[in-house]
Amino acid sequence: MFLKSIITRLDEMRNLDMTAMRAFVTVADAGGVTKASGLLNLTQSAVSMQLKRLEESVGVSLIDRSARKLGLTNEGEQMLSYARRMLDLNDEVLARLTAQDYEGELMLGVPHDIVYPAIPQVLHRFNAAYPRMKVQLVSSYTSRLRRMLERGELHLALTTESALDAGGETLQERPLVWVGAIDGNEWRQRPLRLAFEQLCIFRKPVQEALDRAGISWEMAVDSDNSRTVEASISADLAVHACVKGAEPPYVERIKHSGALPDLPRIKINMYGAEMAKTEPVRALADMVRKAYQAM
Repeated sequence: MFLKSIITRLDEMRNLDMTAMRAFVTVADAGGVTKASGLLNLTQSAVSMQLKRLEESVGVSLIDRSARKLGLTNEGEQMLSYARRMLDLNDEVLARLTAQDYEGELMLGVPHDIVYPAIPQVLHRFNAAYPRMKVQLVSSYTSRLRRMLERGELHLALTTESALDAGGETLQERPLVWVGAIDGNEWRQRPLRLAFEQLCIFRKPVQEALDRAGISWEMAVDSDNSRTVEASISADLAVHACVKGAEPPYVERIKHSGALPDLPRIKINMYGAEMAKTEPVRALADMVRKAYQAM
């Protein structure tokens, strides 16, 4: 019995528990045990036990429990990097050997201004889990994506809206923010020059906010191409508004110190998950959901 216990202990030291590592990564991404327990469908005590087990197996503390807000120790940060790679490889191996029965194409619609940062992560994870499934990303306006979903041309659609309609779920709610050229000054000019796509749903609330604040404005760039809008903003020819955290490249959030009005909050909604009939579509919806929950 004594020899058996030693062999068992040595075996445990040579092998890390993948379930415990998944719990650790989820806690780190979610920012706490409470939120992670919901994502993992486990009790908080079960998640805490998984963390403790992982710490015991490596012999160091991974979670900094001295602060009010959850944080990682230096060893925890290093472990997180390894754990992500190990879980990705674990999931890829299982997917390639066990999920061969799923193949085909899924259509995912996402407004171009919220593709980053969540969607590339989702596409990477889905490809690892379902290597024979192809996700076709359709980037367009919310109104068009909703119509495509109604016609059955999309399996899932994300939208940016002021409200939530039946059959959808809100993944996140964020404010609109003013953006302009890096170190730009156009936002100081009056009338304020705006650059928006013709079908952008942010145009009207931005114009209404300026009207309420008594700030004169003009539509300097009225285009059907997002690149034209982004180029005009980065050239300091006009200003724009976008979802906080989804600022286009080559522009920056305007530090106007109250010179421009606050803008309304926008819901990032997902439609189609309620009607998902196949396991890959449900899995894709769950990956999208978790990506936004972790942000």
